[in-house]
Amino acid sequence: MNNYKIITDSTSDLSPKLIKDLGVEVIPMVFTIGENSYQNYADEREISSHDFYDRIRNGETSKTIQITPIEFSEIFEPILKSGNDVIYIAFSSALSGTYNNARLVAQELSEKYPERKIYAVDSLSASMGEGLLVYHAVQKKKEGLSIDELHNWLIENRRKLAHWFTVDDLNHLKRGGRLSGTAALVGTVLGIKPVLHVDNEGRLVPVEKVRGRRQSMDTMIRHMEKAVVDPEKQMIFISHGDSLDDAKYIAEQVKKKLNVKSIEINPIGPVIGTHSGPGTLALFYLGTSRD
Repeated sequence: MNNYKIITDSTSDLSPKLIKDLGVEVIPMVFTIGENSYQNYADEREISSHDFYDRIRNGETSKTIQITPIEFSEIFEPILKSGNDVIYIAFSSALSGTYNNARLVAQELSEKYPERKIYAVDSLSASMGEGLLVYHAVQKKKEGLSIDELHNWLIENRRKLAHWFTVDDLNHLKRGGRLSGTAALVGTVLGIKPVLHVDNEGRLVPVEKVRGRRQSMDTMIRHMEKAVVDPEKQMIFISHGDSLDDAKYIAEQVKKKLNVKSIEINPIGPVIGTHSGPGTLALFYLGTSRD
């Protein structure tokens, strides 16, 4: 029943330890910064997240490259050939074309290997929100869910995976088309920090504007207090753009206010960090909804 492999991509921002503990395969995505291209490995073997963010702070720009159909075929087909099935949990289709490439390859391989099962699932999630969905998928597999049952569970529950973000530098949102140039300028002068979430379609959407870094973090936590389900039973994920102290502050407040079971903190990798910038903070949990 459980002879299937769970795969995701490096935008899930899972730590090397978690990847090992979960037994999942993570496909590294490619990004360029300056004149160099790198693969976004979880163990930071080609470039550390700290060095990446330092280069962004110093004015370099980065671009990301989605995983190609050829790359997906090279990863999926050997698993199917070996007699195992595949379920791939992808970066939100609203933020990248990677899911669509995986879906097309899955369709082709399903025809080539009709005796095997292969699913590409749009997580409608980003960063450790995607990672937390992968974490729960592994727990469901351990409970004995078949690949079909897990696929159904992911579709039914992915919109309960709540994402709350704040950014330190509004100019990264301006470059990504999330904020006008005027709004970015005025917000920077006034010390405005946006609080954003990922909506039901997997899009990054501004929700509130608050003044000051601490207020933005506290606002994220208040949203969690309103919607989190059974926090004392939950693993909570927090990711950060080279802002570990602020991530620890969020973790301390979440533990204090909600008595959560456990918390995992990890850096936001360069692929997500290209678009969110240094100083980004994000909080992820299962809730009644994403709002």
